Amino acid sequence: MSAFDRVIGHEQIIEHFQNAIRLNKISHAYILNGEEGAGKRLLAHLFSMTLQCETGGDAPCGECRSCKQAEGHNQPDIIWVTHEKPGSIGVEDVRGQVIGDMQIKPYSSPYKIYIIDEAQKLTVQAQNALLKTIEEPPAYGIVIFLTTNAESFLPTILSRCVELDLKPVSNEVIQRYLMEQVRVPDYKAKLCVAFAQGNVGKAVKLASSENFDEMKQHVMKLLKDTEKMQISELQDYLRELADYKDCIEDYLDLMLVWFRDVLLFKVTKDANVLVLKEEMAAISARAGKSSYEGLEKIISALDKAKLRLRANVNFELAMELLLLTIKEN
Repeated sequence: MSAFDRVIGHEQIIEHFQNAIRLNKISHAYILNGEEGAGKRLLAHLFSMTLQCETGGDAPCGECRSCKQAEGHNQPDIIWVTHEKPGSIGVEDVRGQVIGDMQIKPYSSPYKIYIIDEAQKLTVQAQNALLKTIEEPPAYGIVIFLTTNAESFLPTILSRCVELDLKPVSNEVIQRYLMEQVRVPDYKAKLCVAFAQGNVGKAVKLASSENFDEMKQHVMKLLKDTEKMQISELQDYLRELADYKDCIEDYLDLMLVWFRDVLLFKVTKDANVLVLKEEMAAISARAGKSSYEGLEKIISALDKAKLRLRANVNFELAMELLLLTIKEN
């Protein structure tokens, strides 16, 4: 069994890495682009481990000294770049950990590999500082950028990197993994899959979450109460929503699953296609009262709320606009 079997999906990226190793066409700079939880760190870890493996194969052996060091995150020639400020990766971070360090030859391996996680946080100055390093690296130097937003990079950086986009993993593959490996029942696996939208890490996190059932109950109560809620009661719900501020995207995704079920039931009148079958009565009632246009407006408003929150729009304002849209439609 190959170590790459630990990765769920992303076969094309694994194939790209293995072909590059077999043909000895390793790039000096890669961008792994995908959502948080999609598998970027694991792919970067296994690719780096393979490149440094003492067997020289297209997958890590897991037994040699280098592989064991890499698994323990103490392989001296695989450097995970850290940063002081939570919101940005600055010039000093990359000068100290990448640019200057790359001039020193590998300690014990064929390569020196620098993995920059959350690379969307690189400042323009930091990117410019890295430019020469990825344009004219030493033969042993490799930089791997892990990002949720490749569009945040300068065109000059993008043009010098091999960009690999992590695509959503199929629902069937994730559901089977949750049932067989995480040991969750089929009804919960199906909900986690619908909620995760192709993101394995998100599905596993949800399936393992102790708070998930409590959050789900709160979402269902809010959605059932919204229609009869007075504007004056809105503030009470907004205060309650503040308790979920740290996981608000998960909260909104649960709402999205519910409204997609409503829309699907309105179209098909088939309870078997629903993810939230146990909410059949409320879903049917909502489907009877809301128009297709109204449901589409709500689903669009949920997406807009997520974008606003990512852009640091005021939390209460974003949530108030969303609840009013749900109430009016």
